[in-house]
Amino acid sequence: MMNESDWKIFKQIKELAIDKYCSLALDEARDIVLGDRESSHETYVYLCKILQNREQHLAVMFDGHSRSKAWLQLIAMRTEGLAEQALLDKLSEEFRIKTDPTKLW
Repeated sequence: MMNESDWKIFKQIKELAIDKYCSLALDEARDIVLGDRESSHETYVYLCKILQNREQHLAVMFDGHSRSKAWLQLIAMRTEGLAEQALLDKLSEEFRIKTDPTKLW
């Protein structure tokens, strides 16, 4: 079971990570819109596909807010480089190790 202090820090990590993820998605969308595609239709179709993929990825990483999902979500956030190191350093050693994607294999 996740202790209360880890849960509070996790909530902060998740809030910042989702904002960072969305910012990256918007940057990608801007680059697509401003890119050199053959036609507006091609740009639109490509943008829709990218945003759909981003939305699915966002759902896997961030949907649901429970202690039982927190460790899995944090692994995903850390894998994507979305978790702030300063906040990770505040987690208990046990939870930090349990959610370190480099130590899973």
